Amino acid sequence: MSNCKDDQEEEKEVLLSIYEADECFKHLDDQTYQYRIGDAGHFKSFLLEIKWGDTYPEELPTISLELFYNKHIPSDIKSSISSKVTAEADQWLGSAMTYTLFEFAKENADELMVDQTENVIIQEAPVEDKVEHVQVAKIKEKKVQLTKAQKRRIADRTDFKGERPRGWDWVDIIKHLSRTGSSES
Repeated sequence: MSNCKDDQEEEKEVLLSIYEADECFKHLDDQTYQYRIGDAGHFKSFLLEIKWGDTYPEELPTISLELFYNKHIPSDIKSSISSKVTAEADQWLGSAMTYTLFEFAKENADELMVDQTENVIIQEAPVEDKVEHVQVAKIKEKKVQLTKAQKRRIADRTDFKGERPRGWDWVDIIKHLSRTGSSES
């Protein structure tokens, strides 16, 4: 049992170092790995999930295609891909095989997805004639609470309309020239 755990740890390190920068690879947990075969969003792409058991690599891993990403693939094609990858896994029983299975799926992607067509039947939900009225809750904006001193300072700086007096930001020319000096000297 501990030998299997050691083999799993070693294979995990190898997989993480190989697929470190590969965006198609996902490491979900210590025993579950996913790899996307094909271009993202293409009708012939699929996500292959391999989950190790406690005695892996002495036993076959669980190979799954039942993922949300694969919803466009019919179940007969999923089972065909799964059986072909499982047949490949049988050859590698007793040794590390996750990388080999991912590479097998990448190399044989066209053969595995040969029956997949671009026209996918989308199941539509039945439309009901009832119209539901959705009430939108009015969101009140929270006003900023000012202290009396803050309100007094604002009132001192503004007139009775809440506006600043004309010329509040003008520069006093005589005061300015007395500080900077005249340019004639």
